[in-house]
Amino acid sequence: MTQVQSRRLLLVVGIGRSGTSVFTGILGQLGWHVPQPEVQADDTNPRGFGEPQWVVDFHTGLLRSRRVTNMDSRPVANEVMDAVSDDLAVTARLRGWLAEQFEIAPHVVVKDPRVVWFLPLWRRCAEQLGVELSFATMLRYPTEVITSARRSYGTWQNDASRAAAWLNTMLHTEQATRDTPRAFVRYDDLLTDWESQVKKIAEPLHVPWLADIAPDARESVNAFVDPSLRRSQQSWDGVDVPEQVRTMIDTVWSQLTPLTSPGADGAEVRAALDASRDSYQRFYAEVEALAHSSIHAAKQPKQARQNKGSKAPAARAPRPTLARRVAGKVRRRLLGSR
Repeated sequence: MTQVQSRRLLLVVGIGRSGTSVFTGILGQLGWHVPQPEVQADDTNPRGFGEPQWVVDFHTGLLRSRRVTNMDSRPVANEVMDAVSDDLAVTARLRGWLAEQFEIAPHVVVKDPRVVWFLPLWRRCAEQLGVELSFATMLRYPTEVITSARRSYGTWQNDASRAAAWLNTMLHTEQATRDTPRAFVRYDDLLTDWESQVKKIAEPLHVPWLADIAPDARESVNAFVDPSLRRSQQSWDGVDVPEQVRTMIDTVWSQLTPLTSPGADGAEVRAALDASRDSYQRFYAEVEALAHSSIHAAKQPKQARQNKGSKAPAARAPRPTLARRVAGKVRRRLLGSR
């Protein structure tokens, strides 16, 4: 395989449990550098995660410090995490780590489901290092993502909340990756015929050499890809999601899937996705407003414990905005009860 030696960073973006591990594993077999060490494989991902441990730890710490979760359904979470790119110390840490990776290889692929919350940060570091940037987004039907997440991450987050997180994450991903070389790949298509999918995305990602697959690499990828990894089905049966959220998901899914076809990434498709993102944001704001009584009730026991034994009332802290006051458990109860 002949590779042009310009330095390129490929970020595999989108929501977790959408097939990003398989996609990254394929690229690793085809000559891309997957930074080491990786998160260890387990029974939820037996072929490996393809996630650099340093990146996972880096992202996890930043998310926790800002009270954002990996599958966060709040539109405001996008704005909170975008601001991380303005932190010079954080930027320096990532830039330093990334520079080390390009000393090893000219083509680096980074996959972590948390990366979607940090795209401005990664853009800035790539620009500062003079590295060309591309994005690859995996598309897997949301009911499969939800059931896979339930199996892998547990039941602390209910189906309705994860469905809303799919909307928030995928709409944000699409908007944030515009005007940069990018490609969308359906998970089912990748498992069915990985080679045709790789060749199809070589041009939009600006890596034409990727379409030139050597026989030994083809054999290696064939041994790696296992079609039986598709263990979930495209059905709403057994997934507890409000009808209104289902309708929004089906609409957004129908708007995203055309992006897997060459030449489809145009103004009309983007305008439709913009409208869906605006619609979701309005819907979420309504849900937050309706949850006010539940939020107040959930806060009372904690406040009582804090004030117990105190002669003087505790000073009131400045009231946060409504979006920041809504507790995760309350939002999930509300969505689950619709």
